[in-house]
Amino acid sequence: MTASEEKRRKALGFIVCLGIVSLFADMTYEGAHSAIGPYLQDLGASVFVIGLVSGLGEMLAASLRFFSGRLADRTHAYWLITMFGYSMNVIAVPALAFVGNWKAAAALVIAERTGKALRGPARDVLLSEATAEVGHGFGFGLHSIMDQTGAVIGPLVIAAGVMKTNHFGPAFAWMIVPALGTLIALLVARILHPSQGSSARTVTQLTLPDVFKPYVIAAGLLACGYIDFTILAAHFERSQFFPKEVIPLLYAGAMGVNGLTALIFGRLFDRFGILVIVFGIAISILSLPLGFLGGPTAAIVSVACWATGLGAQDGSLRAGIAQVVSMNKRGSAFGYFNGVWGVMWFIGSAAMSGLYGISLVALVAFGVAAQIASAVLFLRLRTKLVSQT
Repeated sequence: MTASEEKRRKALGFIVCLGIVSLFADMTYEGAHSAIGPYLQDLGASVFVIGLVSGLGEMLAASLRFFSGRLADRTHAYWLITMFGYSMNVIAVPALAFVGNWKAAAALVIAERTGKALRGPARDVLLSEATAEVGHGFGFGLHSIMDQTGAVIGPLVIAAGVMKTNHFGPAFAWMIVPALGTLIALLVARILHPSQGSSARTVTQLTLPDVFKPYVIAAGLLACGYIDFTILAAHFERSQFFPKEVIPLLYAGAMGVNGLTALIFGRLFDRFGILVIVFGIAISILSLPLGFLGGPTAAIVSVACWATGLGAQDGSLRAGIAQVVSMNKRGSAFGYFNGVWGVMWFIGSAAMSGLYGISLVALVAFGVAAQIASAVLFLRLRTKLVSQT
């Protein structure tokens, strides 16, 4: 076996290790995410409040990534920051089973999102070092499909819990098992790959490339126009499209589609570049009119389009950053990217949840317009991204 083949083998091994970590983590928080909208509604929250809680959680979490990314670049403590962030899952998600009002549940949702924010940039730096050996699109896509395998299993566990008790709350207690599995798998990954992230200590880029700023703006517009599943789920329940236990099953199916399409779009990214995200946006746009203006059948198709759009994002957006930013600046780059993403997600979630009570047509128009603007910007950036590689 040649030295390059050995490096590729080790890189694949690390991607799989980190994929197992994410599998357990996604079982935990995506299981919770599949039911948090209806659960908050059962606790007395309005659709507007649900949208605000969801958006605020994403905004605060993403804003913290700005700082945690810079901290990771300055300290190179990628493993420590990653472990601390994942450990917050152990407390926040299972604790949802014991709250008595929507305010306490909202605080736990935000706490969980904060943990994800802390670990996000550091984890992505570790991962991007390995994806450089196998292709950034393929590497992130492979990680994503394992990630989403957990995102399928978690909602199924929640659905089983809901069917058993006919309530959302007790089902969250089951999430303690995958939460602990996350920490065990992460410790194993650390022991097997102790040198991962070491190349980030070599300074090869002093500033972020010029193309990075418009790239982040384009991604932010996409986040602003992307509907949160909690709002979709609350709409489905209010419209009585499906029984309560079906909504987590829909989310589980969406996560399966997300993982499969992430791997496909990741492969396509390595061949065609950022153009693939434009195709993904064209599909995700359909989720808005189908989900809010159609009936139960259209709602199912809407969830599939929504999940495909997420797959396109998972397989290409982080890969695009890793393609043009050096290892020593990637913590900051992932932090900036996720910070803008979260703020714009909050703005979009607040706007669309507010429009929900006024006009569903206006809600759809807002989301479609933001996503089209994003697609246009990505198209204009295509040649600039190629020239930077």
